[in-house]
Amino acid sequence: MNLEVFLIRKCGVNNKKVSYYLRWINKFQIFSRYNSDSNDIWKFQQSLIGHYADWQIEQAAEAAKFFLYYRSSVSNIDVSRAINNRENSDSWLKLSNQYRDALRLKHRSFQTEKAYLNWIRSFSFYLKKKDPESLSNSDFKDFLTYLAVEKGVSSSTQNQAFNALLFLYKFILNIEVTDMECALRSSRVQRLPVVLSQREIRGIFENLSYPFNLMCSLIYGGGLRLEECLSLRLKDLDLEKGIITVVMGKGNKDRQTMLPASVQDSLKKHLASVKALYNKDRINDNPGVQIPVSLKRKYPNADKEWGWYWVFPSNSLCKDPYSMNLCRYHRHPSSLQKTFKEALRMSGVPKKASVHTLRHSFATHLLEAGYDIRTIQELLGHSSLQTTMIYTHVAGKNKLGIISPMDRDDIICESRPLPYGRVPLPDCPQPEVQLQEAAVRTAV
Repeated sequence: MNLEVFLIRKCGVNNKKVSYYLRWINKFQIFSRYNSDSNDIWKFQQSLIGHYADWQIEQAAEAAKFFLYYRSSVSNIDVSRAINNRENSDSWLKLSNQYRDALRLKHRSFQTEKAYLNWIRSFSFYLKKKDPESLSNSDFKDFLTYLAVEKGVSSSTQNQAFNALLFLYKFILNIEVTDMECALRSSRVQRLPVVLSQREIRGIFENLSYPFNLMCSLIYGGGLRLEECLSLRLKDLDLEKGIITVVMGKGNKDRQTMLPASVQDSLKKHLASVKALYNKDRINDNPGVQIPVSLKRKYPNADKEWGWYWVFPSNSLCKDPYSMNLCRYHRHPSSLQKTFKEALRMSGVPKKASVHTLRHSFATHLLEAGYDIRTIQELLGHSSLQTTMIYTHVAGKNKLGIISPMDRDDIICESRPLPYGRVPLPDCPQPEVQLQEAAVRTAV
């Protein structure tokens, strides 16, 4: 496949712009001949400053990245590798096991572990099971560019792959990652979070059955994430002070948030039924709940204590995803997600909402009520205030009393109906004109 066809088919370059991309690539090749680092796109961009517009410099950098990926793809095809052998497959399996152990040593969540291991598997397939010991920075960059160009993944998906491979290179392979600006990154789209009104939330809650209505109440009332709600234990609730302690939340951080007073009666009844299940487990000598392995070694009976029992335990025993031993785990996230989707449909709310939308609504409603954004940041557990600031864009727009120009009296005439799909025009007859027309009709 020649370069022009590659730009059109693989990179999605418009036919009318291909000639411009080819010119930039030609300039980049000429620049590389007289530069010690032939792949330095940043220096290439610096050489264009003052001679071209900013958008042209960005286009030139993108064209150079496409060219580097094209050159790498051609070399990978031309150079034969004897890599599809059993030895390299075993090496990748050993590498995956080391990777899993390192993730657990860093206390990454089980969901993160599954996602990162999938990216390592995809990375090995992309390299055709190339020997892990011969991996380099170029393999890292080529894979990221491959995801953006050929797979067309979103920016968040590519960032997740970047973090997974960065963990591999940094903690397993001990390779310093440099020159990542040569990799083509997916364009980042800033999307506003979906927010439900209090009336819409009330309609959804009316269609939720027990105990899912209680779960959603805690998520909306305390700004919890889905996994944070499901992984709550009895020791994390303080009913007297009205506080929920989130242990090892996102980013391996602990925080405290509010326990709504309106759900405490329902929560006490729920905990009574949980206590009955706990007593049944102890009478039948069932396995305890899932707890960290290090805690199990230090306190062998901690998994059977009431304080470590789940607030929302599963109805049946299942395998611990870490040790694969039988235990009492919390409810599966999909059970709440499916129930919430059905309640959303039955309530007639047309918004594309999920369980996480309740957390967005929690932050937005607090902001609209006038609470300090720093306090909201602490309740949500955000490391950066910029993350919390996104809710200022979806908070009530008319809290400053701004009146839309569409609502002006001289724009809309109440006596004349507004045709569908048309903009109202100020063509209503004025009172002076009406009097003149009446006088003419009378004279006639």
